[in-house]
Amino acid sequence: MKFRLNRNESKQQRAMTPWEEYQAQAEAKRKQANTPKWVHKAKRIGDKLPRLKHQRNRKLIRRLSILLTSFTVVILAMVYLLSPLSHFQTVRVTGASALSAKQVQQATRVRPGDSIFQVVGHEHRLQQKAVARNSRLKAVDITFRQPNRVTVHVTEFATAGYVMKQNRYYEVLENGIVSQQSVDQPKSGTPVYGHFKKAKALHQMILQYAKLDSEIKRSISEIQASPTKDNPDRVHLFMNDGNEVYASIPSFAKKMAYYPGIAAKLKQKGVVNLEVGAYSYPFKK
Repeated sequence: MKFRLNRNESKQQRAMTPWEEYQAQAEAKRKQANTPKWVHKAKRIGDKLPRLKHQRNRKLIRRLSILLTSFTVVILAMVYLLSPLSHFQTVRVTGASALSAKQVQQATRVRPGDSIFQVVGHEHRLQQKAVARNSRLKAVDITFRQPNRVTVHVTEFATAGYVMKQNRYYEVLENGIVSQQSVDQPKSGTPVYGHFKKAKALHQMILQYAKLDSEIKRSISEIQASPTKDNPDRVHLFMNDGNEVYASIPSFAKKMAYYPGIAAKLKQKGVVNLEVGAYSYPFKK
């Protein structure tokens, strides 16, 4: 009987009552409260140290990568700027007939050996200035074909004839500009202008001539101003086929388009009058 009581007592000792559990928890909280704060803080910091080190390492690697990339880009840029690749090796000129490649390069300011950065992004401005610098240039197109090669394609104003001054012939372009350089003899296939006392009348005549078909242009040998009281804009043409033409400057290009058909019907050489209407008559014998 005594043995059974002892076993029951040990079971009661092992099984805590709710009040005993409450007391034990309260005691544990008091002990925790009495523990210094630095101990808990040290534990928390100790737990976070590996994560902080990892984050710091990642930031350091990222910064080093940015610095190395920037440094590499700067070095490569400097090497490129100092290398021949950053300068034009060749400047190819196409479309020019009256102008030489050197003259085109001088007008465009694009020459072999120049830095490509003087041209890249400035093509439109260079094209406009080239046309302004050289009156022969009608249009300019600058394009890159290879990393350090450029092609300059030009369109020139055609020759509209020659003006004679002091026994010298000065070339006239289809834009109405008279060249400052003279030649001994004019080229065939273009007319010679004479007796034009007013620069404005000559300019208008040249612009009208520029509108003609190539075949009609080549058929004109000479164009002279021949004003009358009734028609101050009258011009007198001497044709390569032996005929002569009278026309008026304002309607010159429109009326001259009929000349080939009228000339084909002439039975003998004569005069074709295109001032008012269109009629012809043979030369007086």
